[in-house]
Amino acid sequence: MAQQLQNITVQAPGFAGINSQDSPVSIDQSFAATASNCIIDEYGRVGARKGYTEVSTASSTATLLGTSEGIEAVHEHITRNGAQIVFSAGNNQIFTGTTSLTPVSLPANYIISANNWKIVSFNNDVFFFQRGHAALHYDTSGQVGTSHVLTLAEHNSSSPPQANEVICAYGRLWAVDFVGNTRTVYWSDTLQGHKWSGGTAGSLDLTTVFPTGHDEVVALAAHNGFLIIFCKRSIIIYSGAESPATMVLHDTVEGVGCIARDSVQHTGTDILFLSEEGVRSFSRTIQEKSMPMRDISNNVRTELTTLVRSESKPIKSLYSADEAFYLLSLQDSSTIYCFDMRNTLPDGANRVTTWSGVEPRSMTLLQNGDIYFGRKNGIFRYGGYQDDNASYEMIYYSNPLSFGNSANLKFLKKFNLTVIGNVAADTTLVWGYDYGGDFNKKTVSSGLTNSSTSEFGVAEFNIATFTVGTDIQRPKINTSGSGAVVTIGIESTIDGAPYSIQQIDVHALLGRLI
Repeated sequence: MAQQLQNITVQAPGFAGINSQDSPVSIDQSFAATASNCIIDEYGRVGARKGYTEVSTASSTATLLGTSEGIEAVHEHITRNGAQIVFSAGNNQIFTGTTSLTPVSLPANYIISANNWKIVSFNNDVFFFQRGHAALHYDTSGQVGTSHVLTLAEHNSSSPPQANEVICAYGRLWAVDFVGNTRTVYWSDTLQGHKWSGGTAGSLDLTTVFPTGHDEVVALAAHNGFLIIFCKRSIIIYSGAESPATMVLHDTVEGVGCIARDSVQHTGTDILFLSEEGVRSFSRTIQEKSMPMRDISNNVRTELTTLVRSESKPIKSLYSADEAFYLLSLQDSSTIYCFDMRNTLPDGANRVTTWSGVEPRSMTLLQNGDIYFGRKNGIFRYGGYQDDNASYEMIYYSNPLSFGNSANLKFLKKFNLTVIGNVAADTTLVWGYDYGGDFNKKTVSSGLTNSSTSEFGVAEFNIATFTVGTDIQRPKINTSGSGAVVTIGIESTIDGAPYSIQQIDVHALLGRLI
């Protein structure tokens, strides 16, 4: 007897993000196997990430950057009078400007041999720190609108440590991790980032404090009167850091540390960082003394840590409250992990997607909310839906789906998709069976432009416009084949407009028992 045709609906497919950690046999259908060049949008749908647009002028960067790695550090400084200065570094030079990059004058005989600067604004000035390099100081007094000059950050012939990590907190600079010493934290005098001896300046040797015996300090953070010292295999917390001479050891975390300086991001209420086990959230419990941590990359842990261990270039990160994401960029694999920070899944992880093709060497968040990428050929702004005036591919694949009945064959008959966004985008619908790598693909072309409202186009391709700027596309195809489990997917070329997947309807027949 012929079986009844069943409709299987996947609402907001992939809204829980990628899960490459659990067995695909029993995984929830809300997870995705692949979500490339995707974000989780504000409505919980898998959608296309934004693209990037060049801010710097290509003609001004070609000669300055040459064949180097490009812009490897970007920092925005806002002066007390509201003027903006954007500093960047690449090809062993330091620049100011965005549209046109202008090399900054360096101290006499000063040689730059790397570009992994940690740049901080402090007390209306800017300080540049990097391992093996004397710290540099930018005094904003009288320099805005004129040629820009960097000087050595010295005070009475006393120089700050040539540290790899520096933060500004509690009215002073804190520095750590320099050649030959990764265990001592130094701090400057109050409001004097160039003065590191005398006054209230000082240092703290952690040799007897490391909970694991020997360890190395990688990064620093500050929150609510605490100084948080991230070591490779442990975390040390001091309270009373507003007065460092009297601060005391508050807590230690053994067995978990930070392995990348620039992975540390403060969200206002939390601190995110990359450990050997993945991306961690250092959540504070105000009422208790305990400081629990969440593994926000739990659903992609093995995949992520495998890539991290093969990285030879600096790992970069960025947190944006406006976009509600934390980005972790792995340069060697040309992969960005995008963690959605709006909601937490029941297992404590955050929803995650991946990006490709962006390949930033550095990232920074401006005061106005803009995101700047330093790339091989200049400075770019995150926004729009093209990558430097070119299209890019968005890909979503589900995990193998049994539709709650793994004992029967499934015969797919029809594949309906509801897309919110770009009615002009071609959509490729994908399906395959039984964990194989072979997929059937069929591209449905709307043949419309974003401004098209022709009656033929609306009727033929089932496209409707409900409100200004909200377009719905419903491509449909007939499918074939059979298998115990089914993988479904969507591929689309993003070229100038947003694209989000609202719903997938699959019409299928249930066949004989396997």
